[in-house]
Amino acid sequence: MNVIRARDYEDMSEKASQLVVDKINESNVNVLGLATGGTPVGLYKRLIKKINKGKASFSNIHTVNLDEYIGLSADDPNSYHRYMDDVLFKHINIPKSQTHLPNGDAEDVQLECLRYEALIHELGGVDLQLLGIGNNGHIGFNEPGSSFSGRTQVVELAPSTIEANARYFSDEEMVPRQAITMGIQTIIESKGILLLASGLDKAEAIQELIEGEVSESCPATVLQKHSDLTIIADEQALSLVTSLK
Repeated sequence: MNVIRARDYEDMSEKASQLVVDKINESNVNVLGLATGGTPVGLYKRLIKKINKGKASFSNIHTVNLDEYIGLSADDPNSYHRYMDDVLFKHINIPKSQTHLPNGDAEDVQLECLRYEALIHELGGVDLQLLGIGNNGHIGFNEPGSSFSGRTQVVELAPSTIEANARYFSDEEMVPRQAITMGIQTIIESKGILLLASGLDKAEAIQELIEGEVSESCPATVLQKHSDLTIIADEQALSLVTSLK
């Protein structure tokens, strides 16, 4: 586990974007796993600038996203398909055919889970997976209690996750209650993992990830077992971690 301390959100985002660019330029990344939410927005903004300045190219990169809400079409303003188009894809040199997300509007969501899991394997697995962390320690949409052996699957979202994501919707009642997510086993098989965290609201989850016991009650703790985990977190997110002081 490599923990990189950042001053604040902006510094975290810059350090993360440079790490991704370096990995791509070292030809270590053909398949890049992406995350959504508020945490990676700054990283994506900086990636766009670096790519458009010629410091990296996504023309040969395939991307796979962690998750998608069930019941939202790809063009729904609140879908993760739309999020990724708006914050990254339409601004960089990546062919649409090389961007992959679960289809939350699939007629058979169980079959869609199998399709997406097979796609990841067909691509050769994820070389570098970007992660955020939920206040309750979830990664992807794998809530507390999720099996460490889980593959891409349909999950019920925890009330705390629904509440946290409500800020992206006009009404909390509009937040979907289910999602398709890469399972923890799928995530942990990524060759490298980059987890970002910023702010005091992530401090307890980060402390548990770094110093807690490995337990399905805090899904992120499984990452302690990964051989190539980098955490980039700001001072506030690391404020409860005593082993780094």
